[in-house]
Amino acid sequence: QVHLVESGGGLVQAGDSLRLSCAASGRTISNYVMGWFRQAPGKERELVAAIDWRSVLISYAGSVKGRFTISRDNAKNTVYLQMNMLKPEDTAVYYCAAKITWGTGIYNYWGQGTQVTVSS
Repeated sequence: QVHLVESGGGLVQAGDSLRLSCAASGRTISNYVMGWFRQAPGKERELVAAIDWRSVLISYAGSVKGRFTISRDNAKNTVYLQMNMLKPEDTAVYYCAAKITWGTGIYNYWGQGTQVTVSS
């Protein structure tokens, strides 16, 4: 069982930066694909970024490409999402999640989420 806890959310202004962290416990995440999702009020949850266990395969949603960077430190059992040039439309609850395989399969483990609010 993997337990995920997100942190680092908050209220910022447009153009600011935030760094989200996702700390894992219970099992090492070094063999897992890790993803960051977000869900805004009234919208479906969307995948923002994903990274494979070797940090070789990385993908981003088009809306965040060039502004967000996903990274991981397997020694610390932690995944990060650096968010720069934030926009009001980035406002959402951000979740990290873990799964076994890249590309296919569902995310098996989820954190409780952290709120990010970007004011204009």
